[in-house]
Amino acid sequence: MGITEPDAGEIRGIAVVPPGLEAPAAEELRALGCEAVAELRRAVRFRIDTAGFYRLHLQARLPFRLLRQLAAFPCRGRDELYAGVQQAADWSHWLPPARSFRVDASGTAPGLNHSHYSALQVKNALVDQQRRLWGQRSCVDLDDPDLSLHLHLGGGMASLSLDGSGGSLHRRGYRAAMGLAPLKENLAAGLIALTGWNGTVPLADPLCGSGTLLIEAARLVLGRAPALGPDGVRRFALERWPDFDPQLWDQEVRTAAALARSTLADGQPLAPMVGMEQDPAVLEQARSNATDAGVAPWLDLRLGDFRDFQPPAQPGVLVCNPPYGERIGETAELENLYADLGRMVKERCSGWSLWLLSGNPALTGALRMKASRRIPVSNGGIDCRWLHYTIR
Repeated sequence: MGITEPDAGEIRGIAVVPPGLEAPAAEELRALGCEAVAELRRAVRFRIDTAGFYRLHLQARLPFRLLRQLAAFPCRGRDELYAGVQQAADWSHWLPPARSFRVDASGTAPGLNHSHYSALQVKNALVDQQRRLWGQRSCVDLDDPDLSLHLHLGGGMASLSLDGSGGSLHRRGYRAAMGLAPLKENLAAGLIALTGWNGTVPLADPLCGSGTLLIEAARLVLGRAPALGPDGVRRFALERWPDFDPQLWDQEVRTAAALARSTLADGQPLAPMVGMEQDPAVLEQARSNATDAGVAPWLDLRLGDFRDFQPPAQPGVLVCNPPYGERIGETAELENLYADLGRMVKERCSGWSLWLLSGNPALTGALRMKASRRIPVSNGGIDCRWLHYTIR
């Protein structure tokens, strides 16, 4: 079959990331100790040891999921998939009949064009082998399985991996309160990473909504690990793996918790962070989220219209995610909003840098400003651009 497995002590992994954030995600993974890092489409490949794989789950801000490859093998159809899955791992170790599982699939191969059908073939290969060996089989549990498997097909190969994350990693646990169009936390973290902001100059969001951009920025520079939320350490699927090492995990948890600080890494105070929101209820959501995220003391969240925004004296970075206008009848009103936003930043924010998430090129034209960078990203399935403007 030509099955390849990772070397002993080495984990070959895939980080599933928001489209457009492959480059900053690769940089983050390298900073956390990954080797052989390679950008893919909506993913980043890497190698790391077990302690490092635990570290990624606790500290990586950009991935949706972290996958651990069990094996890769040639797959040019259903029969090769069936046989390859049965030989891919020691299933008596990973999936004895008493343990439940689920399978997700992506990609295609000849005769395997639908993810649900491909996942079903993996399930059949596993339970057929269990019945032959033990006379009984595992249950499929879509909600809370003991083992989450992921199959990816492409280029004549199949890759079978374990999902170490469980639920999506973008959920930090602090955001019980959300605005009408919430930005996912990992996307917000990636957008902040692309700005290069490091806490030494002010950061402001004149249309802050429920505060996600500012909160993720503050958590980044203050060392708040994404897996450590208001309810403690989140639970991960990897904690139910048969080779899970509790002592090594606890060591990485302690290391992640020790990163939290009240200043920048060099001991300097954090520059001002200002947000503005005109809806009192949404502003209250932002303040509640900031409190749960552990960064409320560093955020100045104000009630008011962005047209009245007064920036800190020292030039810094403006970020915002204004509405895109997907409902009929909004266009004229939003064109005025963008025109007023452009006018405000040009009048009051000379020397600042503006980063704006745009899902509607016609509206951003109303800013009457020329972007120096246009980075394609996806926000909730909407094709967007993270636009950078230098304000003269």
